[in-house]
Amino acid sequence: MRRLHARARSWWQHPAFARGLREMASVSPGLAAWGLMTGVAMVKSGMSTFEAVAMSLLVFAGSSQLAAMPLIAAGAPVWVILATGFCVNLRFVVFSAHMRPYLMHLPLRWRLFHGYLTADLSYVMFTRHYYHPPGDDIERREQLAYLSGGSLFNWVSWQSASLLGIALANVIPTHWGLGFAGILALIGVGCSLASSHLRRVSAGVAGLAAVVAYALPLKLNIVVAIASAVALCLILEASWPKTPDKPRVPS
Repeated sequence: MRRLHARARSWWQHPAFARGLREMASVSPGLAAWGLMTGVAMVKSGMSTFEAVAMSLLVFAGSSQLAAMPLIAAGAPVWVILATGFCVNLRFVVFSAHMRPYLMHLPLRWRLFHGYLTADLSYVMFTRHYYHPPGDDIERREQLAYLSGGSLFNWVSWQSASLLGIALANVIPTHWGLGFAGILALIGVGCSLASSHLRRVSAGVAGLAAVVAYALPLKLNIVVAIASAVALCLILEASWPKTPDKPRVPS
């Protein structure tokens, strides 16, 4: 236990931890709007306060929660709900494979901890700063401190807004347009992730497929959109021009 506390202190007291906090704070308004809308939507879909709080804390995946909620409300089969959540979160398999060299030196409990906390934006911001896995203990501490700071702020921002939305769900009028605010937040997050030609193509294909398949029951157009984008990108990736890795800029 003392080792765990000492390891955590070495990250939290590192200057890179505060830098991760500051940089994540710059995108926190969009996360807060999305989290607030998700908290309200969970209660409005018929979930009890306990169920909504448990889903927010345990699942911690806004896109998966939003995809699963209408299916739960419609009484969809469990396998459809699980398959939808699995497909929506497939990107985390890629994230995990990429982050493996950065985290494999940690004990299992710390890898699980970072795996739970790391979300889309914390992953993107981390990989923008650190193009290569650490070469020594100094780099390991810096990278883990930055990742911990950004991920922790991301988690606190999301959970605070989500729990606030759950608490105020029966007070906030629906006509305030929180759903539209959530859509704007999702667009902002999506635009920040569209950092390459291939990602922009996949986003366009997914959007087009979702609209074309909109008439499918149980929101299966989401699954169709994801499958279409993944399939096309796998085909294009082999022939897409490769861009050389950028040299690492010292922090």
